[in-house]
Amino acid sequence: MASILKNLRLLSDPSRLRILLLVEREELSVAELQEILGMGQSRISTHLAQLKHAGLVEDRRTGKSIFYKLKGQRSGDQASFRQLLAVLRQAAAEIPEASHDTAALRLVLDRRQDRVRSYFDELAGKFGKHYVPGRSWEGLAETLLKLLPPMVIADLGAGEGTFSQLLAQRAKKVIAIDSSEKMVEYGAELARKHGVKNLTYRKGDIEAVPIRDATVDLAFFSQALHHAQHPERAVAEGWRILKPGGRIVVLDLLRHNHEEAREMYADLWLGFSEVDLRRFLRDAGFKRVESSIVHREEEAPHFETLLAVGEK
Repeated sequence: MASILKNLRLLSDPSRLRILLLVEREELSVAELQEILGMGQSRISTHLAQLKHAGLVEDRRTGKSIFYKLKGQRSGDQASFRQLLAVLRQAAAEIPEASHDTAALRLVLDRRQDRVRSYFDELAGKFGKHYVPGRSWEGLAETLLKLLPPMVIADLGAGEGTFSQLLAQRAKKVIAIDSSEKMVEYGAELARKHGVKNLTYRKGDIEAVPIRDATVDLAFFSQALHHAQHPERAVAEGWRILKPGGRIVVLDLLRHNHEEAREMYADLWLGFSEVDLRRFLRDAGFKRVESSIVHREEEAPHFETLLAVGEK
C-alpha cells in the first residue's frame, strides 16, 4: 500500500500523469514528448527521472536518442499496477489537455513514418532534385488537374480566383467565394475575358457560404482560414455544402511567430498547428482526416504550408 500511495503522490502532478499515460501507449523520446506536451526539455527530463526512479518507466538508448516507455511489472506487482493505471485513466478524464495529447501523439507517430519514407526517397536517387529540361511543378500541376474527374468545386476564400480558373479547366462547375467585392469583380471579369463559362463568382463570407446544402463535391480552402474570425465555423460550412462522400482540402500556414503578418497580410491567425487543423475537421464531422507539411520557404521567416484533407 505504501508504494501505491507514494506513486499516487508522484502522479498528482498533471504533467507527470500526462507523460505516464503517453508512454503507456507508445515508446517516446524526450523530443517527441516536447512536441506533444509543449514543455521544455529540462522539465520533461526531470519528470522522467522521477518516474524512472519510482520504477514506473524504463528507458532504451538508440543512437543519440533515448526512448521511454511504461515499465513492465513483475507478476506479483501486476494486479496492483493495473489498479493504479485504472485510477490514473479516470483522473486523466479531468485533465483538459488529455485529448490534445492523443491527437498530438498520432501526429508524432505519423511523422515517424514520414521520416522513414523520406529516407528511402533519398536512397531512390536524385532524379527530380536538380534541373531537368522540360520538368516543372507547373507542368505537373497542369497534368494532375487534367486527371481530376468532373466535379462541382467550391473555392472558398478564392481571392481573384487564379486557382479557380485552373480548376475550371476540368471541373463540371467551380463556385468561387470571396468577401471582397473588388476581388469578385476582378475574378469575374477575368473569367469572362478568358471565356471560362463554368466558373461563377459570388461575394460571401466563408463562415456563411452562399451555397446550398449538399451540392458540392469538393470544398477547397487555399490560405483562407487564417483570415477567418472563426476558422472552425468555416470548416463546418465546408461540411454543410458538401455532398455525402465529398472531400475538403485545406492549404494554410503552419503556426508561426511572424507577428508582422497581421499588419502586412491582414492575417487574423498566425497559422495553425496540425493538431488544431485536424480537430477543426473532425469536430465538423469529417472522417479519414489526414495532414502533412508540404512546403517550407527557403527565405526567412521560412513560412511552412500545411495540407489537410477529409471526407464527408
